[in-house]
Amino acid sequence: MTPEELAARHPLLYHVTEPGAWESIKKNGLLSTSCLLDLFDVEGVKRETIETKRRPTAVALNHLHHGQVILNDNVPLSEQALAKCLDDGLTPSEWLRILNARVFFWPSKESLGRLLNARLNRKRQREVMVVDTLSLAKVHGDRMELCPINSGATLRKPARRGLSTFTPLLSYNFNDWSRLRGRRDEIREVTVQDQVVDIAQHTVDVFLVP
Repeated sequence: MTPEELAARHPLLYHVTEPGAWESIKKNGLLSTSCLLDLFDVEGVKRETIETKRRPTAVALNHLHHGQVILNDNVPLSEQALAKCLDDGLTPSEWLRILNARVFFWPSKESLGRLLNARLNRKRQREVMVVDTLSLAKVHGDRMELCPINSGATLRKPARRGLSTFTPLLSYNFNDWSRLRGRRDEIREVTVQDQVVDIAQHTVDVFLVP
């Protein structure tokens, strides 16, 4: 799928953060959890736990020069349920490493609304970044991926997931991607591997909810 084809379907992408995060993101870029751990010099057991275990609550990282960032919790994910829906011999810890190596975007207002209106989020203030899809994909398309499921949730009847869940954007057009998946899938998530250091150049709005 070309950047133009993705933008025609989803002209805007949405990233949800903690209130006040935009100032740090403007300075350092939009970083995956693993890249944030690099920036904040987190190593050893603490890093291993953050990258491979479910986070029942948000985790604060503090640094002398970079200040503070908040890593989101993984409340919608159960490691027990995850173990039952993984393919390709993956373990829950390996899947969490996969998630923590990416930054995630919701591809529509509808998907954003489902997240913000979920029971766990209704009383939480959130900061939402609105990103121009075409601008982002033209620069970072070689590291962008499409995902047909909510990859970080195992609520109700969790979809199966594995090494082919994240498909490189440039590998297929939408029709081929949908046939590859074996059904009429929608794009539920758009991801970028590692980081988007120039995210400010692609961001068209930032607002607080509620």
